[in-house]
Amino acid sequence: MAVKEIVVPDIGDFGEVEIIEVLVAPGDRIDAEDSLVTLESDKASMEIPSTDSGVIKELKVGVGDKVSQGSPLLVLEVSDAANDASAAEQSERAAQAPSPAQSETQPAPEPPGTTSEPPPGPASPAAAAAPAAKPSPTAMIDEVRFEKAYASPSVRRFARELGVDLGQVEGSGRKGRILKEDVKQFVKRALTQGAGGGLGVAPMPEVDFSQWGEIETKKLTRINQLTGQFLHRNWVTIPHVTQFDEADITDLEAFRRSMVEEYKERGVKITLLSFLIKAVVSALKELPRFNASLEPGGETLVLKKYFHIGVAVDTADGLVVPVVRDADRKSLVEIAAELGEISAKAREKKLKPADMQGGCFTISSLGGIGGTQFTPIVNAPEVAILGVSRAKMTPVWNGNEFEPRLVLPLSLSYDHRVIDGADGARFTSLLSRLLSDTRRLLL
Repeated sequence: MAVKEIVVPDIGDFGEVEIIEVLVAPGDRIDAEDSLVTLESDKASMEIPSTDSGVIKELKVGVGDKVSQGSPLLVLEVSDAANDASAAEQSERAAQAPSPAQSETQPAPEPPGTTSEPPPGPASPAAAAAPAAKPSPTAMIDEVRFEKAYASPSVRRFARELGVDLGQVEGSGRKGRILKEDVKQFVKRALTQGAGGGLGVAPMPEVDFSQWGEIETKKLTRINQLTGQFLHRNWVTIPHVTQFDEADITDLEAFRRSMVEEYKERGVKITLLSFLIKAVVSALKELPRFNASLEPGGETLVLKKYFHIGVAVDTADGLVVPVVRDADRKSLVEIAAELGEISAKAREKKLKPADMQGGCFTISSLGGIGGTQFTPIVNAPEVAILGVSRAKMTPVWNGNEFEPRLVLPLSLSYDHRVIDGADGARFTSLLSRLLSDTRRLLL
């Protein structure tokens, strides 16, 4: 048994390259050529393999460290027997590999889940009774999306071994990089939900639209692509229910308008969204199940004691959702000022990933554009989202006569695994009361 220090080999002209992934841990048994760390320069990413087999005794680097040729990575307890076995195994694999001539004459293996055409004649009763094989919920890979996914070669190999389409996996690593753990979690969720969970649907047909007339193709922005992936995942994996309601905001709007000029001089725009955030925080405190997340296994509910509210912002490149943190600790004016800042950052493409993480509940307001009602899609791992449409003057019966009142349409979508219909109705009813009487927001 010998101890050996594994160092960074010759990596060309690259110097001081950052480590973005550590793929092993102390105590792991590794083989020669197993990947140890992933490096990323401004031009490319690369994995550094081990030169020997053995057990890792000590790691000398971590994520974020910068290394060059010769930098120590780890201390390995090298086993001569292990290295001899590894070499023998490689020799055996080489001996068993078919020659090029054999490869040309042997028929290609059939894709998983298919069978050769049976010979003519009646099928046996046993064969007729045999159930058809069900495709794996992760077996369909879109090669274009797979190649575009941001993942290291080892993660790509791992994903292919499991039949996972990396284009459907959300990365938790730096800059959205897909890690091996992300692939494992994806498979776990897919197996929990079963093949009917929407992840094994047949691909859309490819159509040449130019055969019917002139067309123009336009590539989706990166934000559009990511948003589409996340929304598709959320729609097919979360059982959505939408509760519609209305709030009389006549008095609230009069109060808001009275504040506009006063705070305009201070550079703060008091919007309806500021009041909505205050009202949502009050409702979340009253009904804490809405301020929760369901763990991937579907057996545990995480109830949050903080109140970070996401706000959907429409930009030229697509929809982004920055987060107003600790909204329960901020005044209406502070929230209004922060909304102005994050909206400007969103449209100027200055939002950082941290600005869009940690949300508990999302508000999507289309009041400035139009519409009467819509069904917003839950922004997982949150369990509910509030959609707000354009307010309109409506005749309302006050007991003696009809009077014009400004009415705001509300659309609450929620995860029916966590929230039942009665609580959905309670939430919108509470919101309606809070918005109809601004004094309630002070309680």
